[in-house]
Amino acid sequence: MNHEQERAKERIATELERSRRRSNGLTIDALDDEGLLAQHSPLMSPLVWDLAHIGNYEEQWLLRAAGGREALRPDIDGLYDAFENPRADRVTLPLLRPEEAREYNDRVRKEVLDALDSADLGIPEQRGEPDGRRSLLGAGFVFHMVIQHEHQHDETMLATHQLREGVPVLLEDTGAVAALRPPVEEEVYVPGGPFTMGADDDPWAYDNERPSREVVLDPYWIDTRPVTNAAYQRFMEDGGYRDHRWWTLEGWEWRERTGAAAPAFWSPEGDGWSRRRFGRQEMVPSEEPVQHVNFHEASAYAAWAGKRLPSEAEWEKAARFDPATGLSRRYPWGDEEPRPRHANLGQRKLGPSPAGRHPDGASPLGVQQLIGDVWEWTSTTFTGYPGFRAFPYREYSEVFFDQGYKVLRGGSWATHPTAVRSTFRNWDHAVRRQIFSGFRCARDGEPA
Repeated sequence: MNHEQERAKERIATELERSRRRSNGLTIDALDDEGLLAQHSPLMSPLVWDLAHIGNYEEQWLLRAAGGREALRPDIDGLYDAFENPRADRVTLPLLRPEEAREYNDRVRKEVLDALDSADLGIPEQRGEPDGRRSLLGAGFVFHMVIQHEHQHDETMLATHQLREGVPVLLEDTGAVAALRPPVEEEVYVPGGPFTMGADDDPWAYDNERPSREVVLDPYWIDTRPVTNAAYQRFMEDGGYRDHRWWTLEGWEWRERTGAAAPAFWSPEGDGWSRRRFGRQEMVPSEEPVQHVNFHEASAYAAWAGKRLPSEAEWEKAARFDPATGLSRRYPWGDEEPRPRHANLGQRKLGPSPAGRHPDGASPLGVQQLIGDVWEWTSTTFTGYPGFRAFPYREYSEVFFDQGYKVLRGGSWATHPTAVRSTFRNWDHAVRRQIFSGFRCARDGEPA
């Protein structure tokens, strides 16, 4: 085995351990059996379902599909099939108890590490080959897929914790305090013309990020930072939730039906607003990006501000395009993997950083905090790129295409660095607010 494969396997083993430590920290190390087995919201699974599901997914892809091994627990496959069991129904299933789930996950992981040791990751990544196992192992793709899958469920677990009633169980990590350096300008001009959108040669990229292609955009302006709580409160104070002019028909119907008058988890507090965050009640910090707003709320704010939400392509160009070279970067700051100075990722703290906290993560055009802090709603409906091919299974992306889901970009403070990049695409229903979502605005126009 050459040094390149050795380094790749060491990285995979490290990331597998990190993801499991995080998963256990959000489940069996945080709550008792009652809390893990309960359904804290019909929007979410019992936490113990997520815990066993990540082990079952790992077994199916790393041991069976890529490793050619016999199933360890074929009897539980149906219980942990996310597409056969709606979230609201999972609490009624005969799920593994927490200790059983942990033992099962440990057994799977032991065999996975053994399979990793003997795997050949040097095969070029050639998706769609007749030999599916070669395609899965090429460049370590299937291991990267499983690592990202577990971290994505960890973020889902954090959303469950936010919805959970009761005393706080997640510890705060304040970390080092960095000086704020907000951008001088509130928005920047993005010149019209082509740029490369999507990924081809990234071994961590999912099928919906592929294939890359040249996209030509008209010129536009985009905010240099996400919309903050203070800015959003000005929309609220100006009667934004009461004025149907700013809302689409679908958005106004949602607002009328729900009676929403503020972001999720906010409550009036004297002359201001407080929020519930993981069991703690606190005043809303003015300079943090607003989060727990849905697509309709984001669209209404943008209309009130005389702007609009950026399209997915506009967001990606602002994040990746380097006008000096004409090339697209993996991250706004370049190809270096995220560091704390670049972005607030990986649950280092339990919320967004103030706007302007990560200037080293700015894009070449001067746009800040495109990666981390809050997922950003775009105006684009989720579908496949031209030439899309499902790999390795339709249920990751393709079954959601053209079903009204809206694309979100950039990751949040809860997203692990391995599970986000400038090409990564997330999607959700327009009404979802339990996710860690915010937004920034854009507008048409030439420079003044």
